[in-house]
Amino acid sequence: MPHSYSNRCRRKGNLDTVTEQHPEFHVDHDPLPRRIQDAAVDTARAVRSLIRGFLSQRVFPAKGDSAQQEAGVASAQTALDLPAIFISKDDPDDDDAIEKIAASYRVTGDEFRTGLRNLRGAEAAAGGNNRLNLPDPHIPQDTGVAAFFDVDNTLIKGASILLFARGLAKRRFFSTREIMSFVWKQFKFRVSGEHHGDIDSGREQALALVKGRHVSEVTALAEEIWAATIAERIFPDTKELADMHLLAGHEVWLVTASPVQLAQIIARELGFTGALGTVAEVEDGVFTGRMVGDILHGPGKKHAVLALAAHENLDLTRCTAYSDSVNDLPMLSMVGTAVAVNPDSKLRKAAHKNGWDIRDYRRGRQRAAKFGGPAIAALSVVAVAAWWVRR
Repeated sequence: MPHSYSNRCRRKGNLDTVTEQHPEFHVDHDPLPRRIQDAAVDTARAVRSLIRGFLSQRVFPAKGDSAQQEAGVASAQTALDLPAIFISKDDPDDDDAIEKIAASYRVTGDEFRTGLRNLRGAEAAAGGNNRLNLPDPHIPQDTGVAAFFDVDNTLIKGASILLFARGLAKRRFFSTREIMSFVWKQFKFRVSGEHHGDIDSGREQALALVKGRHVSEVTALAEEIWAATIAERIFPDTKELADMHLLAGHEVWLVTASPVQLAQIIARELGFTGALGTVAEVEDGVFTGRMVGDILHGPGKKHAVLALAAHENLDLTRCTAYSDSVNDLPMLSMVGTAVAVNPDSKLRKAAHKNGWDIRDYRRGRQRAAKFGGPAIAALSVVAVAAWWVRR
């Protein structure tokens, strides 16, 4: 088991943990006099109140009535009795309820069912419970409120799937030719996200890379890769935003196209509520090479979050979503508050148009050179990335 991110931060001094910033939340094993305990509780409440006020006024100010109304339509499911949907998987008797919930979200029944399959797949990957960390018992929970964070270039510098692939390549999981093809498809997928043929081909190739492998083996490697490579690439400012949500009593969920096992390791180590990711089918502890639900990209993220909201009775009008990519507009557009973090040019334009907050935490970034045209630049990216994965 890798060391926790917070312990690593304490060693490196990159980011203070919540308990270091707010010692009133620290649980001392020695009993305190009652009046000191009461004073600590009062202080904690005051701090939480200030944090909620800061979140509401500075980090993600409330939008206009029209935006809230649109998000309210999407969260009309709160009046329905939802948990029964998850008791019997794909039971025909649930069809009417699923169709009603889907209609309230303005999606089709099939789209909502796909989101449910992703949610159930994540639950199975987590050992039967999507909640990886319990909330701090000293922090009153703001029930029904959550923050959804994209991972790549929002929380982590770079693409987590490529970092994962690099770690697997070092262990000779695949050949150089497979690396080149995989990197090329990932590059086109990240840049456009619009060519379904490329997405399907890339998805099948990624699944083939782990087909026949034991889940325990891949998960153990993912934990090693997280500890050795990914943890140090966290954007401290994004992590701080997530911690502020937790301090305000909100749930925090990662939502990513990367494998759900990797996403759940990241969420668990960072102290977040849980994670949704792309789910590969497992039989008898071995990956089959088939997909469960959909790849969590574009509309796929939206459908998975809708299923999560239905299951957890989340009020989407009070939820927040963070992403760097225009491909996540479906997810960003369905919550009460959207925040563009390290946005690409298209998302930045959309954020300005919609009045969304923009946060850029990249330090000294350089714009890609345009010498030789897009085709040469793309080939250069693939060549360099393939070398980087192999080394």
